[in-house]
Amino acid sequence: MVNAWAGAQDVINATGVSVTDQQLAQAQAAIEVFSNRIYADTDRMRTRDLHWLGQAVAYQAAWIAGQFGLETRLDATQIQQDQVSSTLTGDGLVLAPMAARALRKVSWMRSRTVHIRSAVEGAGPLVGNPLSDGSDDSLVWAPYHGGA
Repeated sequence: MVNAWAGAQDVINATGVSVTDQQLAQAQAAIEVFSNRIYADTDRMRTRDLHWLGQAVAYQAAWIAGQFGLETRLDATQIQQDQVSSTLTGDGLVLAPMAARALRKVSWMRSRTVHIRSAVEGAGPLVGNPLSDGSDDSLVWAPYHGGA
């Protein structure tokens, strides 16, 4: 049995493709590289993330089953031969498209927005126009300490 986030039956259920333990191990190794997580840390991960990692491994294993020379490919984004050209994404030659989509749903792989509060946001409630002299009594005043 392979230590992987998906088993052979999970691959069959998700893709309809039968895979060997070797292909499953290769898929697990690839998803570990792309996700920046290892199987040994499984107990520290959330259930939702484990679901998407399992999906990624399943799709990667099915994709590997149909590939030849996967480990000896060149890293290329554009291929041209006999007047036919193809442009691939950066990881198009080593990562299954559906595995990449599943990895984008893992919590640490999504983009995050950091909200930085403006000086006006933290000033408290504003009454009227904050720039008018009449609102000086409603604003909190603190001495300036030179940025310290």
